[in-house]
Amino acid sequence: MAHLKPVRGTHDLLPEDMRQHRAVIDTARKIVRLYGFEEIATPIFESTEVFHRTLGDTSDVVTKEMYSFEDRNGDFLTLRPENTAGVARCFMSEGLAQKVPLKYFYAGPMFRRERPQKGRLRQFHQIGIELLGVASPAADVDVIAAGHRALRSLGIIDKTVLELNSLGDRESRNAYRDALIDYFTPHKNSLSDDGRARLQRNPLRILDSKDKADRELAAEAPVLSDYLNEGSRNFFRNVQDGLMRIGIDFKINTRLVRGLDYYGQTTFEFVTDALGAQGTVLAGGRYDGLIELMGGAPTPGVGWAAGVERLAMLIDKYKEDCPVFAIIPMGQKAADRAHMLAEELRDDGLVVDLAYAGNVSRRMKRANRIGASAALILGDEELARNVVQIRDMKTGHQSETSLDAVIIGLDHFR
Repeated sequence: MAHLKPVRGTHDLLPEDMRQHRAVIDTARKIVRLYGFEEIATPIFESTEVFHRTLGDTSDVVTKEMYSFEDRNGDFLTLRPENTAGVARCFMSEGLAQKVPLKYFYAGPMFRRERPQKGRLRQFHQIGIELLGVASPAADVDVIAAGHRALRSLGIIDKTVLELNSLGDRESRNAYRDALIDYFTPHKNSLSDDGRARLQRNPLRILDSKDKADRELAAEAPVLSDYLNEGSRNFFRNVQDGLMRIGIDFKINTRLVRGLDYYGQTTFEFVTDALGAQGTVLAGGRYDGLIELMGGAPTPGVGWAAGVERLAMLIDKYKEDCPVFAIIPMGQKAADRAHMLAEELRDDGLVVDLAYAGNVSRRMKRANRIGASAALILGDEELARNVVQIRDMKTGHQSETSLDAVIIGLDHFR
């Protein structure tokens, strides 16, 4: 068993890692609640068709990265590579169309078989929000503002830049698609295999390619903003005006596209240079055609997702607010009383670690290791006098307190 390791692209979340993860998730959950978002959870696997239909057969996610399998009944299932499609499926299967607008927050693991790199794993975790049923640019502003406030509350907004673009409506994208085909076709032989496959089916995908040759060609390609119709221009202008009104800075990036087929109109990313080349920490956009693509009634939607691992790497080391107290009993009678004392303290909402074995020195080392604020030392002599020794782990100062008044004696540590 000694040779066993986590599967490539996965890792164990030990307590220190979990504290960082929890700080990200709990902060986001609290912040988006201010905007009216309520938490939901969808299954971590869905019918494969949910993702084939929504993400697009030409996307890297579908063609290269999905973990799909056939179960014993012959059903084809896929571990979710992202959660927007799952939320859309939930919207349809739960019959929620009559309840719009709907605001949802989620947090949980996602799965993609991509090359592991800093902050990117094959099992990774995301937080995200989805706003369904509102076609107005105000919804885009609200969603972006929620992301901005979450990053600000995490203390990392100054490490990021908000990049903004418009993918336009369907008419605008069709005109742009024709322009891209005209541009890339003479260079067809210089494109990668994936690029050539995408040329006729979805040339916008080439702009999102990671291949060096594709990227060099894409750098000189027509710009989508030149093909936006008046309605799309007005929509994008209203989003920008809304962000400026509430004091959110942004930068227009005309090359910004989203890697999934269902996006249109507003697209945005909060990017950072603090994590190397892969700099996106929170990204999203509008997906008005998604639910219709899945067979439902046309329903506007806008949202974002953020990688918990990447955010956890950016935030300061999280320290829990609640102090930890270590009880160190010496002798069997003291150990029996220590169990009772521990439960009394826990009844009062205190975090208590009970040292089970070892001499005083060894137990004190454990108290240090777990970051205890104070150690409560209880031996036979203390027990006979109905007292306990309280040692301040930071200063080393030790005082004696009645066992009946321990709660009072610990007040200044809280």
